[in-house]
Amino acid sequence: MGETKEKFQLSFRRIILILLDVLCIVLAGYIALLLRFNGPIPNMYFNNLTVMLVPIIVCGLITFYYFKLYHSLWQFASISELKNILCATVIDSLLNICILELSGKDLPRSSYFIYFMLLTMFIGGGRFTYRLLRMKKRQTVFGLVKERRELEKVMIVGAGLAGEKVYREIVNSSEVYKQVMCFIDDAPSKWGRTVHGVIIYGGRDKIIKAAEKFGIEEILVAIPSADKKELANILNICKETKCKIKRLPGIYQLLNGDISIGDFKEVEVQDLLGRDPIEVNLEDIMGYVTDKVVMVTGGGGSIGSELCRQIAANKPKQLIIVDIYENNAYEIQLELQKKYQNLNLEVMIASVRNTKRMECLFARYHPEIVYHAAAHKHVPLMEDSPNEAVKNNVFGTLNTARVADRYGAKRFILISTDKAVNPTNVMGATKRICEMIIQSFNRKSKTEFVAVRFGNVLGSNGSVIPLFKKQIKEGGPVTVTHPDIIRYFMTIPEAVSLVLQAGAYAKGGEIFILDMGKPVKIADMARNLIKLSGYEPDVDIKIEYTGLRPGEKLYEELLMKEEGLQETPNNLIHIGKPIEMNEEVFFERLKDLKEEAYNEVEDIKPFVQELVPTYTYKKPFKRKVPESKSKVEI
Repeated sequence: MGETKEKFQLSFRRIILILLDVLCIVLAGYIALLLRFNGPIPNMYFNNLTVMLVPIIVCGLITFYYFKLYHSLWQFASISELKNILCATVIDSLLNICILELSGKDLPRSSYFIYFMLLTMFIGGGRFTYRLLRMKKRQTVFGLVKERRELEKVMIVGAGLAGEKVYREIVNSSEVYKQVMCFIDDAPSKWGRTVHGVIIYGGRDKIIKAAEKFGIEEILVAIPSADKKELANILNICKETKCKIKRLPGIYQLLNGDISIGDFKEVEVQDLLGRDPIEVNLEDIMGYVTDKVVMVTGGGGSIGSELCRQIAANKPKQLIIVDIYENNAYEIQLELQKKYQNLNLEVMIASVRNTKRMECLFARYHPEIVYHAAAHKHVPLMEDSPNEAVKNNVFGTLNTARVADRYGAKRFILISTDKAVNPTNVMGATKRICEMIIQSFNRKSKTEFVAVRFGNVLGSNGSVIPLFKKQIKEGGPVTVTHPDIIRYFMTIPEAVSLVLQAGAYAKGGEIFILDMGKPVKIADMARNLIKLSGYEPDVDIKIEYTGLRPGEKLYEELLMKEEGLQETPNNLIHIGKPIEMNEEVFFERLKDLKEEAYNEVEDIKPFVQELVPTYTYKKPFKRKVPESKSKVEI
């Protein structure tokens, strides 16, 4: 019923518009002659016009229809509609000349030009007057609605096309309760001038002063063309204002012409890092992923799911996602099915610790490339449950590597961590054992086994950023373990794209080390995140130092002294040389380690240290062997 009513209203409006256009054509024709003769129209020309009025009207309406003058929503009319009006009236005037001249009912030539001018004025003026009246009506209604609520005072950084569009949406929307107080723009030629009556207060150096003067509560950064470094400079100034800060993500909104308040996103800490996104050679990735059967273990996790996204985008023959956690697996399955409808996708719930299950999966799918991202990675939790770290990380990797070798996978890529270097926690130590396992397998297998080692990724599950955000939302305190603790950081997509490219470089046995840039102080990240949320650190939101957790270092290393470095075509990816070791002794000790882990030995760490001599931890230990043990095969 509602749809029928809307269609009727639309048809009725079009009929009214057509009738008004008929009136405009008639008036333009006769007034043009009146103006041409500056008074009464001679009978000959009056009769010529009257006789030809019907074909002139029909020609005009057809031309207007062709140029979509009856399809636009005139309450939103802009430059494109004005262009259509001009084109329509020019073509209509030319057609009228042809009709009248060819029929022998010609008019004075100057009257044709006057007719064009009048018709453009009547057709365009009528429509844009309608737009103006509707806009005034909407602004009045919205103004009355907004008057009932306290408006948030806003500063827009960027007085260009994007900033102007954002201003218009704020003014015209009944759902946006904001008031633009000023613009900021770095172009000196704009300073002191206005956009829709709102002053451009100055350049970025005036942001703090303007925020104080106008009582700004929120800053909208609308400079979609700014590079990362320039944006970081602006955001670093904005964060000193105690205002909430949002930014327009990129230039594509400007190109699409669909900039709106909804496009703005909260400013993240990575926006302050001030570096351009890391880019990789996609041809390298395409060359070895396209048309291949690819398996990702731990495919529902932070790194695993991004691996799946980027692999799916490169058209694999088949993608198999393996994960023990069904909710994560289900989410990435839905996402990929929606975005890549032709993707041959299989999602399997399985534990890499389950030898039989992994055997069945490899026998069924015969993956050519395996990304092994399944692991327990949370350092403090693994310190409390070290046996589980050993079972999942070490023997999950051993199981997966073994079946990859048995079923002829072409390449096996282990996702490792900088915590594997001179580890001080059991998670890092187990990942170091994983690296040793894949290097050992590589020496005797046709499968190319490699590892990729990198630091922390921003926004991953269990990382500090989501924790800090939650703590700020709850009013603090924000907890940092130590004022001097530093970490390497990279975004998840950046890390994964480098993992994929490192996989393309693999020849077997390498430990690829990603260049994570400069390390960042965690305390500085916390401080910046508090400022970006509109608060003052240690005044509005407290920062508390809780002390280093068990197994936690002040800083992480990416390379062991013995490993050395080799370069790759990508200067952000380096190769550490394999370390020589006695494999027979290594695998014998692995048997002991598995036996102790599955028999739930009270302190597994001494056994881990036997395999990783560089592993250190504070707690003194005595090797204890339980009285009753069951034999466990590896």
